[in-house]
This record gives sequence, C-alpha cells and structure tokens, in this order.
Amino acid sequence: MMKVLYLLNHAGKAGTERYVETLVKYLGGVRVEPYFVYNEGGLLAERMEAMGVPTRQLPMASRFDRKAAKALAELCREWDIDLVHCHYLRENYIALLAKGYNKKIRVVYTNHFILPNDFVTRLSNRLLDRRQDQMIAVCHKGRDQLIRNGWSGERIQVVFNGVDPAAWAGEGSTLRAELGIPEGRFVMLCASRFAHDKGHAYLLRSLKRLTELSDVPFTMVLAGDGELLEPSRALAGELGLTEEQVRFIGFRKDIKNLYKGADLYVNSSQHEALSFLIIEAMAAGLPCVVTDMGGNRDILEGPDQGGLLAVYDDPDSMARCLKRFLEDPDFTARCRENAKKNIDRRFEIHALAEDTYQVYEKAVAR
Repeated sequence: MMKVLYLLNHAGKAGTERYVETLVKYLGGVRVEPYFVYNEGGLLAERMEAMGVPTRQLPMASRFDRKAAKALAELCREWDIDLVHCHYLRENYIALLAKGYNKKIRVVYTNHFILPNDFVTRLSNRLLDRRQDQMIAVCHKGRDQLIRNGWSGERIQVVFNGVDPAAWAGEGSTLRAELGIPEGRFVMLCASRFAHDKGHAYLLRSLKRLTELSDVPFTMVLAGDGELLEPSRALAGELGLTEEQVRFIGFRKDIKNLYKGADLYVNSSQHEALSFLIIEAMAAGLPCVVTDMGGNRDILEGPDQGGLLAVYDDPDSMARCLKRFLEDPDFTARCRENAKKNIDRRFEIHALAEDTYQVYEKAVAR
C-alpha cells in the first residue's frame, strides 16, 4: 500500500480541504495509507485526527523555507513516505526542496486555481519544474494556466473533482422551518465565504434586478462567513432587499441540509477552478446558475447538464437566468434531473480516486 503524505499550509474548511478529505476517505485504507501535515490548524486537521490519520503540524514560513523542507524530509523518512501530495505553491515548493534532503520523496501538486503567476514566480516555477514528478489540474483551463505559469505540460493531468452521489441522496431538510420560509416559496442557495472573488456584491445587485423582472416571491439563503459578510449585509439593506428576500445564516456544517431545503444553487464567483459546492449541489438534485468563469463550463454548459451560465458582473444576465427558474417549474424539474445524471456520468468519486491514484503511480515510477 502506497504511503501518501497530504501536505497543506492551512487546514481550514474550504474546497481544497474538502478535496483532501475526499481523497483520504476514498483512497485511504484501500490503496493508500494516508498521513497529514499542516501549518495552520482548522477544521480539516480536526477531521483528519478524528479519522485516525497520523497528523503533524509543521511550520512553513514561506515557499523557500529550507528549515521546513529539512523537517519535511526527516518526517517522510520517519514515516517511510512514498509520495507527498501538495495543494498550494508554498507547500509544493517546500516539498520539492525536501527532495534534496530525501531522495525517495516523490511530489504531486494539485492546482486548485486558474490564476496567472507574476514574473518571479513563473521563473521559479521553471527552475523547480525538473523536480516536479506529476501535477493535477482540476479543469482544462487550469491545465492551460499551469503551462503559462512555467510548468511542463507533459506532466500535467486533468482530473475533475468528484463526489459520491449516494452521500447526497435522500430527502428532507429543516432549513425552511428554521428560517420560517413557507413551503411554496422559491428558495435559492449560495454557500461560499464572503471574499472579493466570490462576487456577493454582484449577486445582491442581481437579486435587486430580479425583483424588477419578476413578481415571483423568492428567498436567497447566503451561507458562509468572511471579511465581507457585514459589508454584504449592509449592501442588501442599501438595495432595499428585505429579510424575506435575502437571509444571511453564517457558516454551516450541515451543507446537505441546506441543499435539500433549496430549489436552486447559485454560484457568483469571479474565480473558480472546479467547485465542489456546485457538483455537490447537483448531486443533491439542485439545478444551478453559475458564472461563466474558470472551470465552471467544464461542469455545465446549459440545461442538458443541469443549469445555466451567467455573465460575471452582469446583474441583468444573472437575474434573467434566475427568472427562468423562478417562473418555469417544468424547466427547473428538467434541469434537476439532468444535474443528477451529469454528476453520475462525469463527476463520480470512484473515478476521481482511480484517476488520482494513477497519477500517484506515474509519480512514484518516475
């Protein structure tokens, strides 16, 4: 069984952490013996420990922290690690530097973003590229960006994120009762941290535009926390959106309960690679309206895949997509069924696990 150390700077609660947890759940104990190392603690570190995964904290001050690289190399020697799987440039650089202190180490890097690097980072990417054993891009645009950022294309594999459809099956939710929402009211859900790239201001302006386009009552449930939560709450008030129309419910762990209480999932992000929240929502039976940004088009291009694409930062475009679902129950039902089929066919977790393990094998054999 291959010993894999999952290395993450911040062990919090976002999509990257969900990716790591998913791999540990579906590869751990079957084909992989997992280990977990992090710098900044959080929810994922707690979950790894609860799952019985050997866990260690390792300070990582910067990308070129040689002290961290030496400590990682020694830890890999102690645990007899075959492969280190990284998820951000800081820990990836440290793992690549650790190879200089432990020749056995092989390194896989999963890129979870579609963002250009600056000149200095592109240069250092090229210098470290010969040490990189394999890379995973979670969408096709992500692969293209990695190449533009200086990495060798022949070692980059596209592996979509995946979910277990069975985990999202079933009915029933306490959301409407908790918030006092009538059963017949149309409920939309957006669950993401309140940060600039998540587009909450754009979404709120889209909801204001929706009130001008449609008389159908709706409630948008906004789940999440972050530095822009209070400014977003203030903007909703400035736009005249009522508490019946927009509800801020903070960070929630019961995400399935939220999916099952909604009629539509909405993604308003400026930057996405391949969002776990979107594919989880679809697996739970929610049609989606998502921005035509990043890897979202890899998930869906239209109703046949379970939803609609909206133009980012164009409130009228988003509002008209939402209006279609509000006013056409048959269309909503068709997209709901197509969303489930799309996930079963293209984003099933065991395919993700198998494809990722094949990347591990390529890295170890290199």
